[in-house]
Amino acid sequence: MSKPAIDLLIRNVRVVTCTDDDCAVSPPAFIAIAHGLIAGMGPIGALDPTVPVHAELDGDGALLTPGLIDCHTHLVYAGDRSREFEMRLSGASYEDIARAGGGIVSTVRQTRNANPLDLQAQSARRLKSLMRHGVTTVEIKSGYGLTQTAELKMLQVARALGEQFPVDVRTTLLAAHAVPPEFAGRPDDYIAEVIEHILPEAARLGLADAVDAFCENIAFTPAQTRRVFEAARAHGLPVKLHAEQLSNQGGAALAAGFGALSADHLEHIDEDGVRAMARGGTVAVMLPGAYYFLRDTQAPPIALFRKHAVPMAVSTDCNPGTSPTTHLPLMMNMACTLFRMTPAEALLGVTRNAAKALDLLDSRGTVEIGKQADLCLWDVDHPAELSYAIGASPLRARLHRGVRHELA
Repeated sequence: MSKPAIDLLIRNVRVVTCTDDDCAVSPPAFIAIAHGLIAGMGPIGALDPTVPVHAELDGDGALLTPGLIDCHTHLVYAGDRSREFEMRLSGASYEDIARAGGGIVSTVRQTRNANPLDLQAQSARRLKSLMRHGVTTVEIKSGYGLTQTAELKMLQVARALGEQFPVDVRTTLLAAHAVPPEFAGRPDDYIAEVIEHILPEAARLGLADAVDAFCENIAFTPAQTRRVFEAARAHGLPVKLHAEQLSNQGGAALAAGFGALSADHLEHIDEDGVRAMARGGTVAVMLPGAYYFLRDTQAPPIALFRKHAVPMAVSTDCNPGTSPTTHLPLMMNMACTLFRMTPAEALLGVTRNAAKALDLLDSRGTVEIGKQADLCLWDVDHPAELSYAIGASPLRARLHRGVRHELA
């Protein structure tokens, strides 16, 4: 009987499977790929020479990791907010800018006015940059439309990007991101619009993989957030939450009570909130780009997450107002330097734990037989170098579903 063929054999790589917390490095090894999945792996000497191989890639001693996963982005938007950057440098706070009609609402105006093709073209530039730094799966939120038409447009563009490029896109409905101008002073009415019209239509069209909200003193209350989560549950959609970024609203505990995939930011979370996340199996997503950009001074309580064994993911939070970055390895560096995560925690934060934050750990996030062959080869000697070099781009090769793609 003939043996199943290998589509691609990667030889002579040092593998970091990300299945152990230390991110140990294997001796020189091989990875066998068939039908877009990892079909075999092990020491070079264990390779069966009788198995037919269609193509080979010599890793030349490179470090091989899972493909990187950016589990929290606002990548689809129009325009920019560089003027607000200047305002912030002059002393304006996040709240000052938002209350003056800037912030999220400023991007809403530009995104609403953009036609879908222009919106896709602008967003594609950011997505390609993410991919050039090793990203093979990305979550993209809506939240800059705040009407049914504009929110669905954003989600449709996000889906189209996943069809246009060799990357997997997960979409999240974030209609409860801010109160739009036409609902000024009427946040409860806008939440009713979200749960009665926007969310049901996104669910009906299959455009959302999850539902998010911004629970904060400048956004929505825990009670309003609960209404959104109850509606998401009624439509069979998992939830996640922007929580405890600027103040402690108890949002993380609320999210955990709904079995949320993740709670994100978390600079102001207390130990009760961390305990609730541990009970709920909710991932803590660290967003050091926003912390840095806003010049925040209260870091997330990393020691508490460790103490209660809450998995920590790391993401770019790519957005126009508070984290205009598409460099996920740079976020690994910031997670280490600003939050005091270890390099191993940072790597797990953009692989295994990021996959868990998107409910994708069964298919990716580690290098294991049967998982999707999303892989990165790096010109580094040790995994810590991925966090150590500020802004470096040591990526040698990026494979998505077993196929290597060059990005201009």
